[in-house]
Amino acid sequence: MKDFNGTKIIGVDHGYGNIKTASHCFPAGVVGHDTEPLFTKDLLVYEGRYYLIGEGHKEFLPEKMQDEDYYILTLAAIAMELHNAGLTEADVHIAAGLPLNWVSGQKEQFKAYLLKNKEVHFVFKKVEYHIRIVGADVFPQGFSAVADRLGSFKGVTLLADIGNGTMNLLYLRNGKPDSLAMFTEKFGTQQCVQAIRAAFMDRYHTTIDDFTIQEVLRTGKAEIQKEYLELMTAVAQQYVAQIFQRLREHEYNPALMQLYVVGGGGCLIRNFGKYDRRRVTILDDICATAKGYEYLAERYLKKGVKL
Repeated sequence: MKDFNGTKIIGVDHGYGNIKTASHCFPAGVVGHDTEPLFTKDLLVYEGRYYLIGEGHKEFLPEKMQDEDYYILTLAAIAMELHNAGLTEADVHIAAGLPLNWVSGQKEQFKAYLLKNKEVHFVFKKVEYHIRIVGADVFPQGFSAVADRLGSFKGVTLLADIGNGTMNLLYLRNGKPDSLAMFTEKFGTQQCVQAIRAAFMDRYHTTIDDFTIQEVLRTGKAEIQKEYLELMTAVAQQYVAQIFQRLREHEYNPALMQLYVVGGGGCLIRNFGKYDRRRVTILDDICATAKGYEYLAERYLKKGVKL
């Protein structure tokens, strides 16, 4: 969170798997109830309804404004950042983003979605919050994660933002983005999760818990039988090979350019990929995109630029 003349700039990375702020990451799941549920650890109360944050799994939606879920998740994200600062009331400027090729077409709709209520009262984790949403900006995903370090990029760089739902690719030439060389594909890490589930059903006629899958993808190991781990590893290696195949389809050549990877897919490449570590950089900070949104929003606000 950044402060600009008393207004709190809060970056929110609305992923399909996780919601990220500059200092928090939590599952992009939300389940609504008409009455207070039994377990209330991460409960958000808004307009008479009860929402369990982090419960369930958010389905892939090409337009994030199709339901109220991302709005509710945004309120939870704001509350977490305000809680860090010991605040329960604030003027808030939301800094968010969309996949590269969707920004121009959905930007104004998404801004309107985030700005639909000028004042919001809600309760999160039994703490009352009162916020005034005074502005919002929408930036391109991936690019925002490296916006503060573009001066260090030399030659040709392929920036790959691999999230849960999408893979965004952008070519940079001496740190300058090429708007004619950017691509968005529905080939995020959830595709790997689905492939692992299918492989387990085909071979062992059983299902596997998502927690275990995520643990293996994140760390390369888990407390499971050896043959199960070997199957998951083989599927993950195949998925990463497909990532590099898709990169080559978009003219990626490791001899002629650097590859810079952001997003959750980076750990899969590190754990299961074969690549030249001198030519590939993996950004480990899962909150880098949200931090980048705040950096860009602060820059534009200081310049007095209206996006």
